[in-house]
Amino acid sequence: MKASTWHRSYPIGTPGQAWGAAERAQWLALQRRQRSYADEVLRPIDALRDGFEVSTYGQLGHGDERYPLRAVRNRWHNGRPLALVTGGVHGYETSGVHGALRFLREHAAAYQGRVNLLVVPCVSPWAYEHVQRWNADAVDPNRSFCTPSPAPESAALMALVAPLRGRLAAHIDLHETTDTDETEFRPAKAARDGEAFTPGSIPDGFYLVDDAEHPQPAFQQAIIAAVERVTPIAEADERGELIGSPLVARGVIRYPVRELGLCTGLTGAPCTTTTEVYPDSPRTTPEQCNLAQATAVCAALDFLLARPAAAA
Repeated sequence: MKASTWHRSYPIGTPGQAWGAAERAQWLALQRRQRSYADEVLRPIDALRDGFEVSTYGQLGHGDERYPLRAVRNRWHNGRPLALVTGGVHGYETSGVHGALRFLREHAAAYQGRVNLLVVPCVSPWAYEHVQRWNADAVDPNRSFCTPSPAPESAALMALVAPLRGRLAAHIDLHETTDTDETEFRPAKAARDGEAFTPGSIPDGFYLVDDAEHPQPAFQQAIIAAVERVTPIAEADERGELIGSPLVARGVIRYPVRELGLCTGLTGAPCTTTTEVYPDSPRTTPEQCNLAQATAVCAALDFLLARPAAAA
């Protein structure tokens, strides 16, 4: 568990006052494109077309930039459980995107005819390119799965999934918790909202976020058991918590996902989880983080196949 030592004020805004249009524009002017969605996400997805159906479920734009939104599915069969995998809701969380792509390349074919898959590797492409938690409007997509949604990234995914509500057996949303959560993104949120920033800590290891309203402890532990073979599981802090939430089981906390507008609240699936990898740990590598994400997806699907009642 890494405690924060970062205490300076955020450089945008006036303490105690929420941002207005001027502050949001100032924040946006500081953002720089650092990587290519076309090269690192769209190109690998296009390489999957021989074995999967690739569709464009929308397009986002900012200024002169255009971002086609891609979804990948296998051949669906009646009577098979349907699972949604999402990555890159927070674009800066790299292994969420590349873990989803790794799953598609290396593992998804093994589930053909057994599980109907819908995979969206990168929900927030502008944020992916700019290594940001928010979209270009300084809105967090993973607090925006509500109606009406303030984030077009979230609204587009909601529209894609809407016809499938009531049919999905599982939803696995791939995320990271990074050192920059504490040094940049949480201080930025406090400044944006006119609140005081309270330093916290970052869990050193992998953990999951279950749905507090509909917990699935066996589902979560099946994933933890698989992932601990490839990366360390986060331990609770001195208060028995991870990022301010009580640890309910090894490597598992719970959030009211629908109330918070989180991605895993959009489907109504009986089995949902949010993965959280820690890429800044000296105990892991980017490759291990991607592997942990792909392993989590496989473990979730294997759980569905081993326990058909979970898909009902």
